Amino acid sequence: MSYDLAIIGGTGLYQFPGLENIERTAVDTPFGPTSAPVVSGTFAGRRIAFLARHGEGHSVPPHRVNYRANVWALHHVGARRVIGVNAVGGIRDDMGPRVVAVPDQVIDYTHGRYTSFCDVDGAEVKHIDFSEPYTASLRADVLAATARAGVPVVDGGCYGATQGPRLETRAEIARMRRDGCDLVGMTGMPEAALARELELDYACIALIANWAAGCGDEAEISLPEIFENLRVATAQVPKIVAAMLG
Repeated sequence: MSYDLAIIGGTGLYQFPGLENIERTAVDTPFGPTSAPVVSGTFAGRRIAFLARHGEGHSVPPHRVNYRANVWALHHVGARRVIGVNAVGGIRDDMGPRVVAVPDQVIDYTHGRYTSFCDVDGAEVKHIDFSEPYTASLRADVLAATARAGVPVVDGGCYGATQGPRLETRAEIARMRRDGCDLVGMTGMPEAALARELELDYACIALIANWAAGCGDEAEISLPEIFENLRVATAQVPKIVAAMLG
């Protein structure tokens, strides 16, 4: 079986709105259980697959997500193009709350995660080219879809992936800004690299939930505001996907 697209949903996106003819598949992977069953169905007349990165009840924190199982499962069921939807904080001045961005670079600050399918005895060692961490053709498709759907989007930017689940200090964000990061999130890696190892097309839709520490005008990050901003931004995702599939 094949799918026109697979979506990995982040914080605030635990089911895919408008999905019809739903089937749920618990995939047995060599890397343990996935965060949630793979949910497949019809959307905009096309078959897509969906997987909730944090579980359907947000029970899995970012540093405990079984990224290998999730990516392997989507590949196993026939997905070849994958979009990761990620809730992030904004660092750059044009990346404030409720903005949708499609980053083109990554800096990985995570630690202690299984970052490769090579981390298994006897596995083939793959040295992937990761100069461009997101697939150019799929990024272009996402950006073209945002234009057709009338969804404002920021094209490009560097995603800084941190360990979580805590938010970052002002000093950490200041360092990330100096490093060239425009966005900060906790789930962008190793997901993108694992997709590359399996030769999946992969792109990220980043939903900006809040200003990162020390950015914007807010003296303190408010969790209720984060979730309201995410609710608004997440509503754009089905529009983008429908435009991609139309």
